[in-house]
Amino acid sequence: MTKNYIEQYLNAIKNGSCIVSKRCLKQYEQLVDDIKNPKGGYVFDRKRAEKPINFIERFCKHSKGEWAGQPLHLELFQKAFISALFGFVDKKNGNRKYRETLFYVARKNGKSVLLSGIALYMLIADGEPGAEVYSVASKKDQAKIIFNETYNMVRQSPDLLQVVDKRKSDLYFNLTFSKFQPLGKNSDTLDGLNSSLVIIDELHSIKDRNLYEVMQQSQSARRQPLLVMISTAGTVRECIFDDMYKYACGVCDGTIDDPHFLPIIYELDTKEEWLDPMKWEKANPGLNRIKKLDDLMSKVARAKQSPRDLAGLLVKDFNMIQTIGSAWLTFDAINNTETFNIDDFRGFYCIGGADLSRSGDLTAATLLFMDKSEKRYVTQMYFLPKDDFEQRVHDEKIPYDKWLEAGLLRLCEGNSINYSDVTAWFLEMVDKCDVTPAWIYYDPYSAAYWVQEMQGNGFNMVKCHQGVKTLSLPMQQLGQDLTAKKINYNNNPLLKWCITNTGVKTDINGNIQPIKATSPKYRIDGLASLLDAYVGLLDHYNEYLQTL
Repeated sequence: MTKNYIEQYLNAIKNGSCIVSKRCLKQYEQLVDDIKNPKGGYVFDRKRAEKPINFIERFCKHSKGEWAGQPLHLELFQKAFISALFGFVDKKNGNRKYRETLFYVARKNGKSVLLSGIALYMLIADGEPGAEVYSVASKKDQAKIIFNETYNMVRQSPDLLQVVDKRKSDLYFNLTFSKFQPLGKNSDTLDGLNSSLVIIDELHSIKDRNLYEVMQQSQSARRQPLLVMISTAGTVRECIFDDMYKYACGVCDGTIDDPHFLPIIYELDTKEEWLDPMKWEKANPGLNRIKKLDDLMSKVARAKQSPRDLAGLLVKDFNMIQTIGSAWLTFDAINNTETFNIDDFRGFYCIGGADLSRSGDLTAATLLFMDKSEKRYVTQMYFLPKDDFEQRVHDEKIPYDKWLEAGLLRLCEGNSINYSDVTAWFLEMVDKCDVTPAWIYYDPYSAAYWVQEMQGNGFNMVKCHQGVKTLSLPMQQLGQDLTAKKINYNNNPLLKWCITNTGVKTDINGNIQPIKATSPKYRIDGLASLLDAYVGLLDHYNEYLQTL
């Protein structure tokens, strides 16, 4: 029996006939593992996976260009994506596993055709009575691009033309009373929807998160809704795209647990790869089949001579997000699955760090140890206000609830952080684990009351000013030590998440300090707390060695 399309695609990736990004490879490895070793009550149903593929290739035709009127034959990367989206189902009730997906791909790789095919399948053949399919964008003209492509597909197919009617504002399938309609941000029909499929094309162009949230909430009454986002990188930062891209990376990297979100990320792994034609397929899975290779070669040649053209090329053709700050470390550099037992450090001295939130947000406390081999060990605790905790989990789509259950996070009564809870954690570590923080480094901003409390309990508190003069060398050393796997942080997913959210700001002298790489809700407090402790480690390195 032939392998399913997901396994076929992974085999093609591994034998080198298809070239993909590291995250894309990791995701398909995970999907194949989920097929062979089902988890969480979900199994792979090959018939369900191939049903939309068979529908698209049987009934859908190209609507324009040199292939107009010809049957639509999906590429292997498209078949693998559709198979994953529709093939994993709950073994008890048959409902689909995946409810939301980000398909991140460079322009001119057949995304409009792919979306139109999925839209027609969901309108006609998915089996959902009264299906409501919507193409959504910040402007209705943008939303009409997928709608018009879908209608043109219908016009090219005698079979579809017999069963799908074009009405004033939608396409209508009478047999199940289903419709497909384009919607803009300012549409009067956004309230009261009961959508089964929502398509958001070019997510990067949507600045208002509310549009995404309204459409997501419109699916709450459906048994197996689907929200499909397809986008290139775009140039507008701090928008819904940044949030969803970061979330997709977190799911793919394993720092965020969301079994219903499918991230498929086609991008260059490093900026320098735009100069290597052998790496271009990482962001362009349809290269030389859907997307013309000679056209991309011409754009690259022009960009080599023009910085202005280069910025657009990197964003649109290679999915390299352009921001003011640059990423600090790659996930491979950050990731370390080693663990340790805190009891092994009974009787040890350690160095503390604390990042107190300036509002009601995340606060982090750190203890840093070192052994005779000079390897570092990190244990942490995080704090959030209790009053809005559940709402925060729901709104921000950050798994704080999972981290709370795992004991990595504590809640403070009320709507703000109680710094006495931070003091209590340090005292608890001293008491229960028999460790001695020799110095605790802290950001002095708004910390006066807490410092007095800590000093009253016998802790040696040291100010750690948050500027390049103080942080640059420790941050550089911390980055080197993380990359060298010299820091064992007990595989703490919350700290790992904070480090992946960290960008770097560089001054004219090459000094660096941490900044948030994306949306404000993606916190770096765990990294800031660890960095404060690292300042202390470098300040007292020789003294610390003498205690070992």
